[in-house]
Amino acid sequence: MSSDDQYGGGGAGHGEVGGTGQTRTRFPESASDPYGTPRRTPRASRGLITVVGVVVLLIAAIAFANQSHSPTPPASDKPPTTNPTTVTGVSPVDGKSSGIPKGFAQTEQGAQSAASNYAVALGSDGMFNPARRHAIVDAVSDESTRTKLQSGFDADYSAGMLSQIGLTKDGVAPAGSTFVSRTVPAGAKVKNFSSAAATVDVWCIGMFGLTGEKSTRPVTSGWFTISLTLKWNGSDWKVVETAQMDGPTPVTGDNPVSTSDEIGRAVTEFGGFTYAR
Repeated sequence: MSSDDQYGGGGAGHGEVGGTGQTRTRFPESASDPYGTPRRTPRASRGLITVVGVVVLLIAAIAFANQSHSPTPPASDKPPTTNPTTVTGVSPVDGKSSGIPKGFAQTEQGAQSAASNYAVALGSDGMFNPARRHAIVDAVSDESTRTKLQSGFDADYSAGMLSQIGLTKDGVAPAGSTFVSRTVPAGAKVKNFSSAAATVDVWCIGMFGLTGEKSTRPVTSGWFTISLTLKWNGSDWKVVETAQMDGPTPVTGDNPVSTSDEIGRAVTEFGGFTYAR
């Protein structure tokens, strides 16, 4: 303190604490001084902060691991929403008669599956051989119209028609040639349906003709729709009546035409399918 004894005094012209030219000295606070400024809380050591951070990370890792191993909720039994152009439905039937699937369900899907498979059979090369044709018609037709259907198909596949194609009366191609008649469904739709009867249209692409260098009927493709009237006979869908119309036909692509030999090999090597929605 200064010797003029004016610490905090009110001497003339000295309004500042300690007065002009005075020096004030702060002594360490006493623990008993209630008015002294409290000391700052000492900062935690860096080592302690590191330990706490590691513990927090470890807890988070354990929680994440437990969450990732939580049981997955069961999937819904509700089928996904589809549009008419996508593949839908259950697996094809297991039974066959004369190589043709049988035992379709008494549902709209079952009727579509039956119609698609019957369209394939009725558009196959087997229809050009009398014995195989009768077996195919027996397998797909309803008993009430079987005789009528057999007579109609026999007239369609007469010996005269087979001769025009270049086949024998038994539907055999000339030596060195392969006869091609294959129907491939592109889609099906139900026009009418009840538990006892159904009408189904099957949109198809077909291949027809003779391979070989001397063939006058090269294999060509075409689009058509087969309409099948079906009847439920108590255990399966069977054909009552059939009709066919051209199209719908898309624009032909610019794919190069394959040789006759390539078509012949493809028909021999690539088998057909069982069709079901």
